[in-house]
Amino acid sequence: MNATPVVAIVDDDAAVRHAIGGLLRTFDLAVELYADAQALLQSSSIDGIDCVITDVQMPGMDGFALCEALRARGLRMPVIFMTAFDLRDFAQRARAAGAACFLSKPFDDTEVIRCIGRALAMHRRSSRPGPGQASAG
Repeated sequence: MNATPVVAIVDDDAAVRHAIGGLLRTFDLAVELYADAQALLQSSSIDGIDCVITDVQMPGMDGFALCEALRARGLRMPVIFMTAFDLRDFAQRARAAGAACFLSKPFDDTEVIRCIGRALAMHRRSSRPGPGQASAG
């Protein structure tokens, strides 16, 4: 994992992408912004991303399909889902997909920061070598 965590924000709404990106930068997080799932999947820096925040509903590939595509590539970074739609089914699908968090828009700044902190802490713990495993460094 990077010294400064890199958080990818995937949302087709530019205002949302930039607002969350600006917030995260004030907490000294590196941020990469993507207008859609395909842009993230085609990014040359995808292996350096420590956490993904994705909208559930986007044109083309939705957030759940993005999460599946990341896992199919062997990428295990935490994924945080967000949506403006109050559909209980989305929260259940997010849990089933192994979501680090599920956020309903609009959400408080403190809520997203707390969620990212928890996701990154879980990711750091799961990235450490276990007993009998060699460190990759």
